[in-house]
Amino acid sequence: MHTKKKGKSSSRKLRIEEAEAKSGLGKDEIEKLIVSYAKGGMPAELIGETLKRKHNVMYIRKETGKRLMQIIKENNVEAPLPPDMLQLVKKAVNIRGHLSSNKSDVHNRIRLGRIESKIWRLVKYYKREGVLSSNWKYDPATAELIIRGKA
Repeated sequence: MHTKKKGKSSSRKLRIEEAEAKSGLGKDEIEKLIVSYAKGGMPAELIGETLKRKHNVMYIRKETGKRLMQIIKENNVEAPLPPDMLQLVKKAVNIRGHLSSNKSDVHNRIRLGRIESKIWRLVKYYKREGVLSSNWKYDPATAELIIRGKA
């Protein structure tokens, strides 16, 4: 960006043959691992990381022909909320717990407002896309129940 030279842009991904040779797992074995991790309550991000680190599965889509979330949806082991929204709801629940004991913490009160506005924007988006039902509403009390049920 700050030089007058041209960049060296190319894909950093391994070739398909190299990735398959490293993993040594078949398509069905990878899908079984994904389903077992998802049933154990592991989020999709951690499932991908675990498969890379422990089982040397570099590219799930190249080896199975499906994306990670597609495999999870096909086997009906989805989380009650989309992953990005679930993380924001967890943050909001933790901050609400903090604010219940620290009532004069103005900075975290402002932070809670920002996080909840992100949640409301995501709710509108997911309702429009059909991921959430049209009558679903974000409520801090039910959010806490959802998170405590997950944890």
